[in-house]
Amino acid sequence: MTPHKLIQTLRDARVVPVVRTRDPAYAETAVGWLRDAGIRIFEITMTIPGAVDLIRRLSAQPDLLVGAGTVPDAATAQACLDAGARFLVAPWVDPALAAPAKQAGAALMLGAMTPSEVRAALAAGADVVKIFPASSAGGPGHIKALASVFPGVAFCPTGGVEPGNVGAYLAAGAAFVGIGGAMVDEKRIAAGDRNAIQAAAKAVL
Repeated sequence: MTPHKLIQTLRDARVVPVVRTRDPAYAETAVGWLRDAGIRIFEITMTIPGAVDLIRRLSAQPDLLVGAGTVPDAATAQACLDAGARFLVAPWVDPALAAPAKQAGAALMLGAMTPSEVRAALAAGADVVKIFPASSAGGPGHIKALASVFPGVAFCPTGGVEPGNVGAYLAAGAAFVGIGGAMVDEKRIAAGDRNAIQAAAKAVL
């Protein structure tokens, strides 16, 4: 799958759960519950202990599309790609991630907030520009303003996106959104509240 096709798959999905937990077992549980609810794309952040191994296990399942989030450097990017990650995400601009992503045919999402940062992300090789943190930057209104001066750029707002405002972000010009805590709530996972996690997933599907 080429980066272009990957991005189209992400657009079609509309929502990418950002899995960020302190306990790797909770991360795997969340993925299982969300998968049962119909989610097939996951961003596994490098802040999870053993994240690369988790990506390897999940990527071995042919129906899942797995990416790596909060990727700090090129070496980690390569480890994630070797484990099966199909897209790389960083909430900042890091040109060093472009070469390993391109070589692997993976999509690259780099983070930005301002127009200057969006230009820097694109110049650094980003296929998608992650707007983070989206809610504190101005929410859907900020996305609409950026989209007006960057027509054709795929934006993925993340940070404060919830099931109730996904539609507003998409209407404002987002290609798709990333949802973290609203969908992967560690307290609810720890409490075994499968229904709450799946209800959040079904609300956005």
